[in-house]
Amino acid sequence: MATSPFARLPQDQPITAVVEFGDRALPVLELYGPVDAARVEAAFGSIAARYPGEPAWTAGLESRRPGRHTLRFTGGTGGAEGTGGSVGEQDEFPLGALADLLTRGGRGSFGTRRLAATPLQRELLADADAHPAPGRQVEQAAWDWRGPLDVERFTAAWHSVFARESVLRTAFDDRAEPGLLVYDEARPQVVRLPHGSAEWHSLIEADRRTGIDPRRPAPLRVTLLGGGPAGSVRPPAARVLLTYHHALLDSWSVRLLVREFYRAYLAGGELPGGERRPDMTDYAAWLATRSTAAAEDYFTSTGAGGPAPVPPLFTATATRTAGRAEGRSRLRLTRQETARLARWAAQWGGSESIALEAVWTLLLYRAGRAEGPSPVRFATTATGRSIPFEGVERTPGALAGPLPRSVLVDPGATVPQLVSALRDHSLDQAAHEWVSAGQIHRWTGPPPPPADTLLTFEAPPRVLTELEAELAASGVEVEPPQTLGAHTAFPVTLIAHHDGGGRLVLTASYDQVRLPEITWLLAHAAVLLRELPQVADQHTTVGEALALLSGLVSGGAVRLPPADPADTTDPADSAGTAAAPAVLRRAAHADAGTVGLLEAPGVSRDFYDRLARAYEGPEELLLFGPVPAGGPQARAAARAVYDVLGPRATPGGGPAVAAFSGDGAAVCAVARLAVADGHRPLAVVLDGTGTDPGALARVLASAVGRRRRH
Repeated sequence: MATSPFARLPQDQPITAVVEFGDRALPVLELYGPVDAARVEAAFGSIAARYPGEPAWTAGLESRRPGRHTLRFTGGTGGAEGTGGSVGEQDEFPLGALADLLTRGGRGSFGTRRLAATPLQRELLADADAHPAPGRQVEQAAWDWRGPLDVERFTAAWHSVFARESVLRTAFDDRAEPGLLVYDEARPQVVRLPHGSAEWHSLIEADRRTGIDPRRPAPLRVTLLGGGPAGSVRPPAARVLLTYHHALLDSWSVRLLVREFYRAYLAGGELPGGERRPDMTDYAAWLATRSTAAAEDYFTSTGAGGPAPVPPLFTATATRTAGRAEGRSRLRLTRQETARLARWAAQWGGSESIALEAVWTLLLYRAGRAEGPSPVRFATTATGRSIPFEGVERTPGALAGPLPRSVLVDPGATVPQLVSALRDHSLDQAAHEWVSAGQIHRWTGPPPPPADTLLTFEAPPRVLTELEAELAASGVEVEPPQTLGAHTAFPVTLIAHHDGGGRLVLTASYDQVRLPEITWLLAHAAVLLRELPQVADQHTTVGEALALLSGLVSGGAVRLPPADPADTTDPADSAGTAAAPAVLRRAAHADAGTVGLLEAPGVSRDFYDRLARAYEGPEELLLFGPVPAGGPQARAAARAVYDVLGPRATPGGGPAVAAFSGDGAAVCAVARLAVADGHRPLAVVLDGTGTDPGALARVLASAVGRRRRH
């Protein structure tokens, strides 16, 4: 066999790992690149910390030649050398995680510490796991960058932010009781697309469908459309898109991180100072000391868990059908209307957010065909920043979560009385916004509150006077990030925020099937938000306010147009059905075999196309979509990949599976399925830099060819 290209890797390059299963009592891990015993010991130490229930495994490192090493396993409860065990008895050992740690492909180093996840985080993760469609609990924010933009400094600044902010190096583990792993290192996904290479709205939707895997570090992805040197005197505006997962970050956090990014960019790409404290480690420690007794008394006494006479407007069965397309609608008030609404709410001791809650309460009351005094229930997003935790306003993390809100609507009461009741609810609830909706449901007992809509009011962004002035001195003009909407556990989520011009913007996210209802409800909301400040005084009753909708309602219920059959067409693949892989290249002959590649987030399709053109082996190359790093969907996703690769096995062995570092668990799961079928597969975990497709093609061809010859 010719000299392996791995032997020529410089010492600062990532490692490539090749995992071989089959006729050996234990799998063997081949490592190519700069490896030493200390690195292996550190990786095993991390495995022991992350999987404390595993047997005491050890491994011996053999250096067969410069740049090539063999890791042979001993120990465990069965299957160790000389014990007559089998591979099948060892398939619980996290070999894929070990390969990921050793390859260090940019998604985190092997140095980690484990934290307990908060109740809110566990609930958000469980919801995302229970709904495998990409985009669940994934949020996006965007803004324009006008003026010169140094792309290298832009990227370096985000790298610096990731180094300083531990939350950006955090991921969930895959244990039954999910915890958090904080990595020493994690490389951000910063994707740069040149001007004219993508249509903005299509880019947003494609990015949302890609999703964010909360079991991998870097819960924030940065996409830059445009930027860099431009030929004109005034470069065209660049657009920045941030995509993040609710179980690890909220919108408040993203605004904090954008501030830090600006600081780093203005400092030449390097953020001054050390790691931020307090962080989620401190918050989790504070949370563990809290007594829930007062919160339990409050929520059980306010009717948060009792049945609501006003039925839900959107039932779960009608809106959570698997595979339905997600829709978004937007309503924007003028600057004058926004200012008038704020002044009107202030007269009754409320804010714009309370005014919006009042309007939404009226709409739900009317839509539910309620008569007389009746409680109405919905949910609001608590920011999590009104708690007595020192430094909470500057702590990025997943602190914002939904809490139930119940209010009595009496048509004979005045509108100011309704506003005051909602204001008092909000003030009382602020003291308990560190608890989660799941905890409240356990306290109040079944059935859970049938709130089917979530209202989120994002506070106006803080003025960045000094940072904006420094950016302006460089000819750069920026605006606050604009939230684009999220697919949450609620059939309808309504997010309110102010744009750069001070206008109130409402963005509704919902199942596309509900487009007619949402369109009309937003029209109703627009009427009330615009008309109430002009006509409602201290004597105006709720019934009189509802009369403003007389032209839009009939018989006490929302008058909706008949649903267009086209709105119920399912444009997406059904849940649980894996999309067909893309064929990157055909096999050279019938017995050539197949190599499957798992797509990595942030790696462009062009990279894989160039890898396929450079690949020298005869095998067919297939590109599969991303496989979750853990959770209930991971095993099914691995099975879906193998269902395609398994039938392509050749007499000489099973199919090969290749991926970037971070997907080691996935490729090992596929490989073990092949072993169970009697094949001898080869799973290759490549480095995660994604910089040279030609080099990776040669690595892959060499590893697959070596196994083919054996």
